Amino acid sequence: MKATGTFEVNLQPLNSYATGSEGISLGRMSIDKTFHGDLEAKSLGEMLTALTAVQGSAGYVAIEQVSGVLHGKKGTFVLQHFGISEPEGQRLTLEVVPDSGTGKLAGLTGQMAILIEDGQHYYEFEYALE
Repeated sequence: MKATGTFEVNLQPLNSYATGSEGISLGRMSIDKTFHGDLEAKSLGEMLTALTAVQGSAGYVAIEQVSGVLHGKKGTFVLQHFGISEPEGQRLTLEVVPDSGTGKLAGLTGQMAILIEDGQHYYEFEYALE
């Protein structure tokens, strides 16, 4: 199945345990999202980032718990992020953590793509329910 829509995201810096060195900047941020469309939900999570001295080279990982309604089914699930940015392009994977679905979303699997056009955030969520 496929769910699509828009979302707003608010990222706020958090205190970091680790600090970078030799041109590396490590960071930690809170994630607060509101999804609209086929997924009507809110999510909260945390992100870890690494920025290098090379313009356009960075990486991030994140975990966010999503709570809401997906195509009429209410529950929660966890998304895990893995993102790499380099001068040649970007790779981003958001995947449902196995066995993280609850309520009517128990057994949920899938991957989400994020698109940004003219400052608006969009999602495309390819998923399956057992």
